[in-house]
Amino acid sequence: MAPTLESELSARLNKEIPMQTLETREILRPSDHAPLLRVHSVSKRFGEREVLHRLDLTVQEGEMVAIVGKSGCGKSTLLRLLAGLEKPNEGTIAVDSNLVNGRNRSTRLMFQDSALLPWNSVLENVALAAPDRTRKRELALEALRQVGLVHRAHDWPAILSGGQRQRVALARALASEARLILFDEPLGALDALTRLEMQNLIEKLWQQRGFTAILVTHDVEEAAALADRVLLMQHGEFGYESLVSLSRPRDRASTAFAALKTEILSRVLAEDR
Repeated sequence: MAPTLESELSARLNKEIPMQTLETREILRPSDHAPLLRVHSVSKRFGEREVLHRLDLTVQEGEMVAIVGKSGCGKSTLLRLLAGLEKPNEGTIAVDSNLVNGRNRSTRLMFQDSALLPWNSVLENVALAAPDRTRKRELALEALRQVGLVHRAHDWPAILSGGQRQRVALARALASEARLILFDEPLGALDALTRLEMQNLIEKLWQQRGFTAILVTHDVEEAAALADRVLLMQHGEFGYESLVSLSRPRDRASTAFAALKTEILSRVLAEDR
């Protein structure tokens, strides 16, 4: 049987940074440690409309959690609360045991739009996020090296492709040295091949650097491929949770992966029945 595009791409990308298994990562983040993120009974309203209803969530350090659900169910609102860009009407959010009350350096949010400043070079855009101003150039160059764009450091964002701009946005998140990175549909506007490349890159950097990640996506396959745990949000509440025990890198052609994807998708579509 001829190799598929996904298998060829995965083999090429896997040469650069060796994958760790889920079992290894469990040793690195024991379950008896306090969660990095704790959301307790959080509600959020916009006028009379309640977007989030008494939401509870804990995320362990080093965990990758995916949140799926239909448009308007509250996924992006939750990420904005976690990042400190909005405040809940009720409940509390704590990152590393510190209550979130506005933006904090422990958390970084990556949007679907790369949000690069067109008047700054690639390097300058990444350096803006560095917490240590004396090392901002060093941190920015290292982050660009990790996403494979150090050779474009002095280019303007306008001449980059969409995938390259998202790599710069990812480098900016890495340069911030945030312990919790929030991904709000960052790959949604990319073509299929570039999206697959970015999924592999995010997984490799997550394994290499050990940050905690929450990924909001409409793509069930993306969630199943990247996450340790998949949560389904429905009407501002979590209605389903799936622990993903498949080894990494995920074999997307396997029967087990197909079954997982089908189960999650059936839950997402169930509310229409």
